[in-house]
Amino acid sequence: MNERLQEDMATMLAGLSTQMRGIAEVQKKRSLLTATALVCEKRIEVTVNADGLLIETRFAEDVTDLTMDEIAENITLAVQQAAREVQVKARELMNPLLEHRGSLPKLSEMVEGAPDLGGLIPQPTPAPTVAPSSPEWPGNASDDPDDAGPRSVVADRD
Repeated sequence: MNERLQEDMATMLAGLSTQMRGIAEVQKKRSLLTATALVCEKRIEVTVNADGLLIETRFAEDVTDLTMDEIAENITLAVQQAAREVQVKARELMNPLLEHRGSLPKLSEMVEGAPDLGGLIPQPTPAPTVAPSSPEWPGNASDDPDDAGPRSVVADRD
């Protein structure tokens, strides 16, 4: 192995070690994140955890001025708002790690023809933010051939 390659590998391994320690620290901090949203003129307050799961709901005394449908709709909106906020906080925690990772040499820079492994990582599909009964839920649109599902045996015999 030539000297330059050894130096690059040592830098990459040291960076990887730092990255792993940083990831563990960020994961711990992230697990303690929460976000709170207030809606309906502060009549409804929700708090979500780091995963966007609802962990607390509070109502003001005048929440009964709203209909049940208004309360339900606004709780959903508040939880989604708080979940977006906690995602932003989590991304802010990750930024220093991402910047550090960007400064490390890539395998493709050290070994000619090697793939850029970062580009091979699949990106997650965003989860729906509508109810499963909504026409916008994936697979509920009647004109979506990819999500048609299996044919009904009953329908085939009619």
